[in-house]
Amino acid sequence: MAATGFKDYYAVLGVSRTATTDDIKQAFRKLARKYHPDVNPGDKAAEAKFKEVSEAYEVLSDADKRQKYDQYGQYWQQANRASPYGSPGDVGGFDFSNYGSFDEFINELLGRFATSGPSGRSSPYGSRPSGPGFGYDPGAGQSFDQEAAMRLTFSEAFHGTEKRLRIGSDSVDVRIPPGAKQGSKIRLKGKGPLNPYNKQPADIYLVVQLDAHSFFKLEGDGLTAEIPIAPDEAVLGGKIEVPTPDGSVTMNLPAGVKSGQTLRLRGKGWPNPRGDRGDLLITVVITPPSHLSDGERQLYEQIRDRRTVDPRQSIIHTRL
Repeated sequence: MAATGFKDYYAVLGVSRTATTDDIKQAFRKLARKYHPDVNPGDKAAEAKFKEVSEAYEVLSDADKRQKYDQYGQYWQQANRASPYGSPGDVGGFDFSNYGSFDEFINELLGRFATSGPSGRSSPYGSRPSGPGFGYDPGAGQSFDQEAAMRLTFSEAFHGTEKRLRIGSDSVDVRIPPGAKQGSKIRLKGKGPLNPYNKQPADIYLVVQLDAHSFFKLEGDGLTAEIPIAPDEAVLGGKIEVPTPDGSVTMNLPAGVKSGQTLRLRGKGWPNPRGDRGDLLITVVITPPSHLSDGERQLYEQIRDRRTVDPRQSIIHTRL
């Protein structure tokens, strides 16, 4: 049976596939603080996101699990699990340990079917779809539909794009409309293998997988981003330039804004099927300077010495 519910753990943590252990740990801590149930009491969506982030970290922080995940993709757990058909690494009678990746396994499997199907007949599975970013899912049960993973950049998914793919000996032009999201499916009707039972060609479903972006993140239907601000900007407020998918815009920063507070830029988010735009949610992060000039240090010391409010006054007597 084909694996379902596959999660791109790198996309969940917002890191690249070449991320170091420290990069993964840093990304996890940041997201765990953001979605922790204690910070979001009663928020089921945040609780689900926290579990998803924790699951991704559990796999990617473990060198052995990460190696299996990188090598076998959505079948990484089966590749390390004992099967009733053989030793650990066997799935449905095939030993994954003999293959460098799941693609190699599929190539050989389809090669066997094409040359030595039941009673010497050729296989109904036909040719494997190929092209940039293509993966393959052989399906389950009597369904002859296929799934292929199509990787898109944030720009391609946002603006829409066209891809030319090779399926067997045919070339197919596929139009991806603006606003494609992680897990979106695009149906190629009748481009799959021939169903030997009804003699009709099956379908191919392209499943969108978004590459992580260095600034923007897509969380559900919402486009989000974090922007650093200086301590004086947090205190005094003002106008700041903020990147959006269409270019920089000026955003009003309220005086006294807190680190972690989210501000909304209406109509600057992700496109939806109706052709409208969602909102861009900007989270501000107060970022102290790492280096101060002598003059800056003196001014900060004057502020400290003249400050009349203790921000920790309300918690000073907290006890368990």
